[in-house]
Amino acid sequence: MTYLTTLTKYLTLSSGENIFYREAGLNTSPTILLLHGLPSSSHQYRNLIPILSPHYHIIAPDLPAFGFTSVPENYTYTFDNIANSIDTFLTCLRSTAYILALPVKHPGKIQAIISQNGNAYDEGLGTFWDPIKTLWASGNATSARDPLGPIVEIAATKSQYFGGTVDASAIASESYSLDQYLLDRPGHKEIQLDILYDYGTNPPLYPSWQKWMRDSQVPVLAVWGKNDPIFFYNSPNSEVHLLDGSHFIVESHVAEIGALMISFLKRHGI
Repeated sequence: MTYLTTLTKYLTLSSGENIFYREAGLNTSPTILLLHGLPSSSHQYRNLIPILSPHYHIIAPDLPAFGFTSVPENYTYTFDNIANSIDTFLTCLRSTAYILALPVKHPGKIQAIISQNGNAYDEGLGTFWDPIKTLWASGNATSARDPLGPIVEIAATKSQYFGGTVDASAIASESYSLDQYLLDRPGHKEIQLDILYDYGTNPPLYPSWQKWMRDSQVPVLAVWGKNDPIFFYNSPNSEVHLLDGSHFIVESHVAEIGALMISFLKRHGI
C-alpha cells in the first residue's frame, strides 16, 4: 500500500495500550522507526516524514506517557515497559526489520541507527543532568524530586527548542506549544518525573549498548545540534554531522537532516 500523505492511526495492544502513530510511504520499502524524546511526540517529525516517505516506509509512534498514546491506569512508566510496549506495537505491525529501534533486544532486526541528539555515553550527560543525578542517588526522594518541577514547565520546554538555536524564526510555535499542552494534562508532569528517575537505569547499560554497536558493525549516522545543552555529542565509530542548532534540531534543520539520512542509507544499500 502507498500512503500519499502521512496517516495518523491508533493501534490498541492486547495489554491495553492505545498507541497513536504516524505512517507514510510504501510498506514494502525499508522501514524507518522514528522515536521521539521528552517532552515531545511524533509531531516533531511532521516535516521530516514527507521528505523520507518517497524512499522509505515511515512509522512514528507516540511513546507511552507522550503525545496522544494512552495506557491503562496501572501502567508503570519505566524505560523497560515503554520499550516492551513499542516492541509489541512493532510486532503487531509485523515490522521484521527497521532502521533505528531496539538494538539490544532484537539486534538482528536493526539495519542502521540514526542518532539525533540521543546519548549512550556517560560523557554525553551535560550539567543539565546534575539535579537529575541527585534524584537517582536519592532513591526518588521528595526533597530531590520537587526541585525538578521547572523541567516540565513552559520555559524549560521552550529552551529545548530555542537554546542554542541560531535562527529562532525557524522554530514553529506549535511545536513547544503542543508539547506543553500535553504536559499540562492532569498527572502528566508527575509521570515525566517518574521517567526521569527511571532514566537512571540507562547509564549502567551504556557499556553493553556500546559493545553491541562495536560488535555488530551496524552503520550509525549521528546528526546533532552542536549547541545542545542537554546531551553533548559523544558517539565514536559513526558518521557525524554537527549542525548549528540545539536539542530539537529537526525543527530548524529538517531539510538537511532528511537529505543526510537518505544519502547515508542509500550508500549503505538500504
